[in-house]
Amino acid sequence: MFDPIRMLTGLVSPGGQRGRLLTFYFHRVLEQPDPMQPGEMDARLFELTLTWIGEQFQVLHPREACERLQRGDLPARAAVISFDDGYRDNHDVALPILLRHRMSAVFFIATGYMGEGVQFNDRLREAFRVLAAPELDLGWAGLGRLATASLADRLHALGQVRESVKYLEPDARWAAVERIEALCVASGGVLPSGRMMMTPQEVRQLEASGMEIGGHTRTHPILLAVDDTSAFADIQSGRDDLAAVLSAPPVLFSYPNGKLGRDFGLQHVEMAKRAGFSFGFSTERGVGTCRSDAMMLPRFMPWHGTPLKFKVQALRALGQ
Repeated sequence: MFDPIRMLTGLVSPGGQRGRLLTFYFHRVLEQPDPMQPGEMDARLFELTLTWIGEQFQVLHPREACERLQRGDLPARAAVISFDDGYRDNHDVALPILLRHRMSAVFFIATGYMGEGVQFNDRLREAFRVLAAPELDLGWAGLGRLATASLADRLHALGQVRESVKYLEPDARWAAVERIEALCVASGGVLPSGRMMMTPQEVRQLEASGMEIGGHTRTHPILLAVDDTSAFADIQSGRDDLAAVLSAPPVLFSYPNGKLGRDFGLQHVEMAKRAGFSFGFSTERGVGTCRSDAMMLPRFMPWHGTPLKFKVQALRALGQ
């Protein structure tokens, strides 16, 4: 059946020297929708999303796509799928769906959280989930008293807190998280337990299934929030951790948070090269071309839940 969106995508992204690489990125694929994570994929929506991507694009193996982009011989409608951080559901939920669709992806792993680790944003979310009070006094953090009675209130407050502590120096950030957790427990809440991130064995299973594994630092710092020595050590140690798990050291890297000038700088691009990475991904919106800096390839976050809107949004991203 004639598909005008597919045809237009081919015209905008014809391959060869004029080829354009659109890299989709995700974080989680939950088994079921979670009201506390309204922006995350669930299994049903991810299944649909891969169907829509497959109808519009030719999904390539990530390393092959990067190399072909650099050579200028991409096929028409080229795309890559990527995941950040290393959540357990990437292995348990996303992997079987990818395999059913015969698609590969790159999984960027923050190695310090493999196994039982929990990132600061997840700890905050779970604290707010169990908070048993209609408001939270965060005057000490400069946020005043935040309403938390309804789900909408909690999500709004969580967003404010997350943005407030995200750019703190790591020790200060963890101290703030622990203080908020204590307040939530004091209100009568009980923090949940259970493993959230992949183990090294599960990361290895992804590789064995044909997936690409990439670096994402060891502790996921905002690189501009730490000194250069610490930043390089985190980038290098994350790669070393993966080299000990995988059949070969990773060559793809993604910058934590990923906004140039806000989360990482040009010095961190050079650090990633020095650590041994050949290709780097930001979260700047856009597409890669043969003229793109191989260490600062842009990515696109899909967010529409209907096929036409999704495909049009992806087509618009190609034109940027």
